[in-house]
Amino acid sequence: MMHYLTEQLWFPTTSEATVDGLLAIGGDLSAQRLLLAYNSGIFPWFEDDQPLLWWSPDPRMVLFPEKFKVSKSLRKTLNSKKFKVTFNRNFSEVIKKCATVPRKGQAGTWITEEMQESYIALHKAGHAISVEVWENDKLVGGLYGIDLPQKKVFCGESMFSLVSDASKVAFYHLAEYVKSKNYKFIDCQIYNAHLESLGAEEIGREEFLVMLE
Repeated sequence: MMHYLTEQLWFPTTSEATVDGLLAIGGDLSAQRLLLAYNSGIFPWFEDDQPLLWWSPDPRMVLFPEKFKVSKSLRKTLNSKKFKVTFNRNFSEVIKKCATVPRKGQAGTWITEEMQESYIALHKAGHAISVEVWENDKLVGGLYGIDLPQKKVFCGESMFSLVSDASKVAFYHLAEYVKSKNYKFIDCQIYNAHLESLGAEEIGREEFLVMLE
């Protein structure tokens, strides 16, 4: 049975998700609902021509920060100091580029205008973080996501790269940041071969939810 959300602020239990992880349809992208979702192991993911869709997949992709894999080429890039890395310098530009920079195998974006506005509001309220990668004062890579400091979890949303290794450098610095704060893991949501190459792995939803709590 699919749940259709109204203005009431709630979500069904994650065990009610479909086989592919779809949990509920509808609702809104208010800060309160988004924070309730992430704190419950749920995230929104939909396209412009779709209703609002909420997911809690099983298995779940996560990165334990101490398991981040630094390849020889990435180590060389990090040592070269060709990039400058900042946090929260330009959140709105990072999310805009995540929405507009073309990706292999993707025709459009799920980061709609409404979604961008909602996450920028979360950032202004201190709940969302961006990492920026600069080359000669030009923004060439970055990522953003939701920070859950009480749970010691960071929920990664999206990243972009205009030059080779820029998004990997952002992800490396995020992993170092959460490691320094003794976070448990970075939530990467669903399987991605690129993230797997950087050390991310799949765990069961129940295990994920236990660690989230």
